[in-house]
Amino acid sequence: MKKALVCGISGQDGAYLTKLLLEKGYQIIGTSRDTQSTSFENLKKINVFDKISLENMSLLDFKSVHHVISKVNPDEIYNLAGQTSVAFSFEQPIETFESIMNGTLNILEAIRITNNKIKFYNAGSSESFGNTENGIITETNKFQPVSPYGVAKAASFWQVDNYRNAYNLFSVTGILFNHESRLRHKKFVTKKIISAACKIKNGSDEKLTLGDLSIKRDWGWAPEYVDAMWRMLQLETPQDFIIATGNSNTLENFVRTTFEHLNLDWRDHVVIDKNLFRPSDLRAGKAVPEKAENLLGWKAKVQMNELISILIEEELANN
Repeated sequence: MKKALVCGISGQDGAYLTKLLLEKGYQIIGTSRDTQSTSFENLKKINVFDKISLENMSLLDFKSVHHVISKVNPDEIYNLAGQTSVAFSFEQPIETFESIMNGTLNILEAIRITNNKIKFYNAGSSESFGNTENGIITETNKFQPVSPYGVAKAASFWQVDNYRNAYNLFSVTGILFNHESRLRHKKFVTKKIISAACKIKNGSDEKLTLGDLSIKRDWGWAPEYVDAMWRMLQLETPQDFIIATGNSNTLENFVRTTFEHLNLDWRDHVVIDKNLFRPSDLRAGKAVPEKAENLLGWKAKVQMNELISILIEEELANN
């Protein structure tokens, strides 16, 4: 039985990854800064909470990280922790950088000292690329992030790369584009849109307040993306991968499609607030996830229209 340590187990990706690994016969140990006060709501929603064990671990405290990794001695470590909101990173850039960069570094250093055979997955982000010149994004594109979150993710990517090359660790980064599910926190715009549209469909007279609708994103289905994470750690040679659907849509198109699924006209219910525009933002980018398909055998099946249908169905069923 393989043993996996999942940092950030209480989040969307942590919950779905846990479900996947349990189905594959893994023993799962999750971490949290305080296991007594964390609700682990997402794990409970998908009925996996009672199938794991938990350890208190602060990613910003090297002694804590080293202690847990030495104690558990896992086969694989998945780092899905750290501040996850691009918008919030403009308000708290220091917290964002420390939680992402320093947390990743502490895990890498603990692996180097404790057991350099442990395989390590790091959660990267498409935000690291920023705005590319031709709009086409592959693993060879340079990073030019336009948010504190993107800067932090880019820094952690290079730290993983450095430990892989300097110390021969099996350390990889999955450069994931946007991926959604019903477990998304309400601070994420997709959750905000789906939730408001469903409430309006059920009779609410509320307005959905949004920022810049012209931005483009590549939205996928989260349960598919965690499978790519696992596949990356099953390779013989560690490599980084873009994980995306390969199709981008404007936020306006996401909103329109959501309301159309509910037989509503989005223009009757949406208000634009320029206070919600970010100081700088990733405008557009089309991912080319061919490497993942060729080397991992992974390809996104759920595209935006089907994703929205799934999200609406689950929102209506669970509220």
